[in-house]
Amino acid sequence: MQYYEILFSPTGGTRKTADILMGTLAEKPVQVDLMDRETDFAAVPFTSEDICLAAVPSFAGRVPVPAAQRLEKMQGNGARIILMTVYGNRHYDDTLVELSDLLTQAGFRPVAAVAAVAEHSIDRRFAKGRPDADDRAELESFGKTIRRRLEEGECPALDLPGNRPYKALAPMLSKPLPNEDCAQCGTCAKVCPVDAIDPEDAANTDQNICASCMACQAACPNGGRQVPGPILEKLKAFLEPVCQGRKPNEFF
Repeated sequence: MQYYEILFSPTGGTRKTADILMGTLAEKPVQVDLMDRETDFAAVPFTSEDICLAAVPSFAGRVPVPAAQRLEKMQGNGARIILMTVYGNRHYDDTLVELSDLLTQAGFRPVAAVAAVAEHSIDRRFAKGRPDADDRAELESFGKTIRRRLEEGECPALDLPGNRPYKALAPMLSKPLPNEDCAQCGTCAKVCPVDAIDPEDAANTDQNICASCMACQAACPNGGRQVPGPILEKLKAFLEPVCQGRKPNEFF
């Protein structure tokens, strides 16, 4: 039996949250990085004895398109899998049901699910500092319950919130571009999961395939990429009323 941690974490919040939960199950799980555009995801050798955690951020209430495309290629072979979506204090909408459907179709057996909150990847005022100490304690409690139920063989069918058909994919307008601090170091191109950035010229960014994941902005050592001001202000105005208060972590 092997433990796997399957992650799509452009800015680190999903990884940080998933690591807390996975830490209650295994010390050194095999890492499967859905951000890596070079990996052959169909070749990962899952078996029916394995236990996996698949964690993705919620992008406007859906599984990020690059993550969905890579999950579809996997061969679960009956491996048990814990679903996790991480969201920035608005809502995760249909992300969990979509993630469950994708992984079931890929041959995994969903046994539990978690919706967790982490600092918003674009406007970090929202859920600032999360996951915090209270989140850690709660996620560890979820993990211990999952471990006990796996050991006892208690894995009932999941009843997850969300809709089928899923909400329509929203156009992702928050696409970072280089600013005056860009040093043309190429870091952004290396971390882009969809190969949208020219490694020789960061200004040459293919807006049609950019996933708005913010990995390039988060990785830039000079603060040299950002969402253009007018678009950022429009996004902040949308988020302001819907991201207030402390949203809960949920366990299914």
